[in-house]
Amino acid sequence: MNNKISHSGVIESIEDDCVHVRIVQTSACAACKVAGYCNAAESKEKMVDVFCSNTADYRKGQTVTVCTSGRVAASALLWGFGMPFVVLVAVLFAVLLATGNEGMSALCGLAALLPYYGVLWLFRDRMRTQLAFTIE
Repeated sequence: MNNKISHSGVIESIEDDCVHVRIVQTSACAACKVAGYCNAAESKEKMVDVFCSNTADYRKGQTVTVCTSGRVAASALLWGFGMPFVVLVAVLFAVLLATGNEGMSALCGLAALLPYYGVLWLFRDRMRTQLAFTIE
C-alpha cells in the first residue's frame, strides 16, 4: 500500500499557501486505439489543491506532477466512505433491534451521519495536513 499515485497537471491558480492544479484523470481504456468508438472510455478533469510553503517557485500554466502515497489514498477512502458506512449500518441495526420500526431505523441511520461529517469538518485542517498531495 506504499506505492506512489501521481498525475501530471497544469497549475490553474496560486493562492497564499495553496496551488490549484488541474489534472485529467483517465480510465485505463482511454489510451486504447479504439477508445473513440467505445462507450467505456472516459476522462474527467479534476482540481487538486496542493498546500505548500514554497508557492513562489510555481507559476500559472506550469506543468507539474502531483503525487501522494497509496496509504494516504486508502486513509482518505476509509474516512470518507468506510467509516460512514459502518456508522450507518451500526445505527440502522441498533435502532431496528430496539424499536422494530424499519422507517425509524433508516432515518436514524442517516441522521447519525450528520454528526460524523460534522466532526470531520471540525478536524479538516488536521486531516488536510495528513491527507495531502505534494508537487514533484
